[in-house]
Amino acid sequence: MTQSQNPSNAPEASPLGKAVSYCDQYAPQLLFPIPRSGKRAEIGLGEDLPFTGHDLWNAYELSWLNARGKPMVALGTLQVPAQSPCLIESKSLKLYFNSFNQTRFESVDAVRSTIMRDLSAAAGAPVLVQIETLDCRPQRELAYPEGVLLDTLDIAIDTYEPRPELLRASGAQVDETLYSHLLKSNCLVTGQPDWGMLVVRYRGASIDREGLLRYICSFRTHNEFHEQCVERIFVDITRQCSPDRLEVWARYTRRGGLDINPWRSSIALPGPGNQGEVRQ
Repeated sequence: MTQSQNPSNAPEASPLGKAVSYCDQYAPQLLFPIPRSGKRAEIGLGEDLPFTGHDLWNAYELSWLNARGKPMVALGTLQVPAQSPCLIESKSLKLYFNSFNQTRFESVDAVRSTIMRDLSAAAGAPVLVQIETLDCRPQRELAYPEGVLLDTLDIAIDTYEPRPELLRASGAQVDETLYSHLLKSNCLVTGQPDWGMLVVRYRGASIDREGLLRYICSFRTHNEFHEQCVERIFVDITRQCSPDRLEVWARYTRRGGLDINPWRSSIALPGPGNQGEVRQ
């Protein structure tokens, strides 16, 4: 049986929504990969993906003991490729990081190498990892997208489940960035709210802004993981609006010391970077 067919990797089998024992000794087995293929099949995607991209994670509660037993604290940045067979369930990642708390490592590089090895094995593809200890005074940059904010549009909203038919494009070719702080979806397993900012950068016929904002707001009661929401949005815009080029990304607020920021693009690009949303 392949991993994508294994019911033990279904979202409902994850540690989400369950009482778990706190483990403070290194335990890579805590990581819970979830195959991407199931949700992608729901939106009509197979192995030939219409996008590239990655999921950018920021970890704010990363700590371990150095060789002499002294606690170390750091910020972690993880980049999981969109082409990886699996995403990593967020609570399992938090539990995995907690297992470092009373574990000794010889160096920061040893921590980075360990995390990179374990996450790459869980995701099924190479994961990039950066660790910055706080004594190095790392800086978090907050910024607004360079584009048009949709949230000031005075529109009526009457649907709170995804409605692709709200999306339409016509008229002159444009190259623009549109964004909204009104993205809200719910965890696929627990139903708890996930809050985020959505950015759409595209080239093509002009996307109707009111329709796009209604569509973004239509995710308000929808249950899906962050990565799955962004892929659904990318696919819906592609099918409804036929842009020549498209990027979609979200900056979700943190939960459990982690924030997740998926980015999908129709062409290979470096990505939007790691500028935090003001609520992060």
